[in-house]
Amino acid sequence: MSNSTDSAPETRLAALGLELPAAAAPVANYVPFVRTGNLLFVSGQLPVGANGVDPAHKGKLGASVSLENGQAAARQAALNVLAQARAAVGDLARLKAVRVGGYVNALPDFGQVPQVVNGASDLFAAVLGENGKHARFAVGVAQLPLDAAVEVEAVFEIL
Repeated sequence: MSNSTDSAPETRLAALGLELPAAAAPVANYVPFVRTGNLLFVSGQLPVGANGVDPAHKGKLGASVSLENGQAAARQAALNVLAQARAAVGDLARLKAVRVGGYVNALPDFGQVPQVVNGASDLFAAVLGENGKHARFAVGVAQLPLDAAVEVEAVFEIL
């Protein structure tokens, strides 16, 4: 690969005014990612903020968290997924998104769960380009760790 191709996702991040945080340490008994063959499974990531510990977005969608803040939470969680992926393979240009999963801490009648998870999907597409297109699931749940508004996980093919 040429050097410009290798840096394209990092260049896109910078153009968006974003940078990847440090890969967060697990908060329970699991590993942040598992590589098997040419697949990389990244464990669910919360929208952890600048301190690297506490979620930047807490609470329930449909109650204390707006759709827009939910999308921002999904975007931050997706940045944390990419940070783990970069820690695993060293270069975002080596990744093709296969499947993304989004869990949304929501009231039972909150009907915009897919729109919340679009915050993550849109980020993967913006950063990884064509390699950011993916299959996906988005589900509403009663609670998430640390009262986070969103949790995002992903499977990537390593190119």
